[in-house]
Amino acid sequence: MTATRTPKTLAELTTGSPPDPEQWDLRLYVAGKTPKSVAAIANLQRLCDEHLAGKYTIEIVDLIAHPHLAKGDEIVAIPTLIRKLPEPIRRVIGDLSNIERALVGLQIRARE
Repeated sequence: MTATRTPKTLAELTTGSPPDPEQWDLRLYVAGKTPKSVAAIANLQRLCDEHLAGKYTIEIVDLIAHPHLAKGDEIVAIPTLIRKLPEPIRRVIGDLSNIERALVGLQIRARE
Protein backbone atom coordinates (compact mmCIF):
# COMPACT_ATOMS: atom_id res chain seq x y z
CA MET A 1 0.00 0.00 0.00
CA THR A 2 1.39 3.39 -1.00
CA ALA A 3 0.80 6.40 1.21
CA THR A 4 -0.22 9.56 -0.59
CA ARG A 5 1.07 12.89 0.56
CA THR A 6 -1.24 15.91 0.59
CA PRO A 7 0.34 19.09 -0.83
CA LYS A 8 0.79 21.73 1.86
CA THR A 9 1.69 24.81 -0.14
CA LEU A 10 0.56 26.65 -3.22
CA ALA A 11 3.87 25.72 -4.89
CA GLU A 12 3.16 22.03 -4.32
CA LEU A 13 -0.38 22.36 -5.65
CA THR A 14 0.71 24.09 -8.85
CA THR A 15 3.95 22.19 -9.58
CA GLY A 16 3.22 18.86 -7.91
CA SER A 17 6.56 18.92 -6.12
CA PRO A 18 7.53 20.04 -2.64
CA PRO A 19 8.96 23.55 -2.28
CA ASP A 20 12.70 24.12 -2.33
CA PRO A 21 13.83 23.73 1.32
CA GLU A 22 16.19 26.67 0.79
CA GLN A 23 13.39 28.99 -0.41
CA TRP A 24 12.08 31.53 2.11
CA ASP A 25 8.51 32.80 1.68
CA LEU A 26 7.96 35.95 3.72
CA ARG A 27 4.86 38.09 4.18
CA LEU A 28 5.11 41.55 5.70
CA TYR A 29 1.97 43.22 7.02
CA VAL A 30 2.12 47.03 7.04
CA ALA A 31 -0.31 49.94 7.37
CA GLY A 32 0.05 52.32 4.45
CA LYS A 33 3.16 54.47 4.10
CA THR A 34 3.77 55.20 7.77
CA PRO A 35 7.39 55.70 8.83
CA LYS A 36 7.42 52.29 10.59
CA SER A 37 5.96 50.56 7.53
CA VAL A 38 8.47 52.17 5.17
CA ALA A 39 11.32 51.30 7.57
CA ALA A 40 10.13 47.69 7.88
CA ILE A 41 10.05 47.25 4.10
CA ALA A 42 13.55 48.72 3.67
CA ASN A 43 14.99 46.73 6.59
CA LEU A 44 13.44 43.49 5.34
CA GLN A 45 14.81 44.03 1.83
CA ARG A 46 18.30 44.71 3.22
CA LEU A 47 18.13 41.69 5.57
CA CYS A 48 17.07 39.39 2.72
CA ASP A 49 19.66 40.73 0.28
CA GLU A 50 22.45 40.20 2.83
CA HIS A 51 21.39 36.86 4.35
CA LEU A 52 19.06 35.10 1.89
CA ALA A 53 20.39 36.27 -1.49
CA GLY A 54 18.32 34.75 -4.30
CA LYS A 55 16.42 32.41 -1.97
CA TYR A 56 13.42 34.47 -0.93
CA THR A 57 10.11 35.95 -1.95
CA ILE A 58 8.47 38.85 -0.15
CA GLU A 59 4.77 39.63 -0.18
CA ILE A 60 3.80 43.03 1.21
CA VAL A 61 0.24 43.24 2.55
CA ASP A 62 -1.09 46.76 3.19
CA LEU A 63 -3.80 46.42 5.81
CA ILE A 64 -5.13 49.89 5.02
CA ALA A 65 -6.09 48.62 1.55
CA HIS A 66 -6.92 45.03 2.58
CA PRO A 67 -7.92 44.91 6.29
CA HIS A 68 -9.70 41.58 5.90
CA LEU A 69 -6.34 39.85 5.27
CA ALA A 70 -5.24 40.41 8.89
CA LYS A 71 -7.57 37.69 10.14
CA GLY A 72 -5.93 34.82 8.24
CA ASP A 73 -2.53 35.25 9.92
CA GLU A 74 -4.03 36.59 13.17
CA ILE A 75 -2.26 39.95 12.92
CA VAL A 76 -2.61 42.00 16.10
CA ALA A 77 0.27 44.47 15.62
CA ILE A 78 1.93 46.09 12.63
CA PRO A 79 4.37 45.86 11.08
CA THR A 80 4.45 42.07 11.42
CA LEU A 81 6.63 39.74 9.37
CA ILE A 82 5.47 36.15 8.86
CA ARG A 83 7.87 33.45 7.66
CA LYS A 84 5.65 30.98 5.80
CA LEU A 85 8.50 28.79 4.53
CA PRO A 86 10.61 27.09 5.63
CA GLU A 87 8.31 25.65 8.24
CA PRO A 88 7.54 26.15 11.06
CA ILE A 89 5.83 29.52 10.65
CA ARG A 90 7.63 32.29 12.53
CA ARG A 91 6.58 35.87 13.40
CA VAL A 92 8.60 39.00 14.03
CA ILE A 93 6.79 42.15 15.15
CA GLY A 94 8.25 45.61 14.59
CA ASP A 95 10.12 47.56 11.94
CA LEU A 96 13.04 45.08 11.83
CA SER A 97 15.52 47.81 12.73
CA ASN A 98 17.18 45.45 15.22
CA ILE A 99 18.67 43.16 12.59
CA GLU A 100 20.14 40.70 15.11
CA ARG A 101 16.72 40.24 16.76
CA ALA A 102 15.08 39.79 13.36
CA LEU A 103 17.67 37.19 12.29
CA VAL A 104 17.14 35.22 15.50
CA GLY A 105 13.35 35.58 15.27
CA LEU A 106 13.35 34.20 11.73
CA GLN A 107 15.82 31.48 12.74
CA ILE A 108 18.36 32.63 10.17
CA ARG A 109 20.90 32.95 12.96
CA ALA A 110 21.03 31.04 16.23
CA ARG A 111 20.54 32.90 19.49
CA GLU A 112 23.87 33.62 21.15
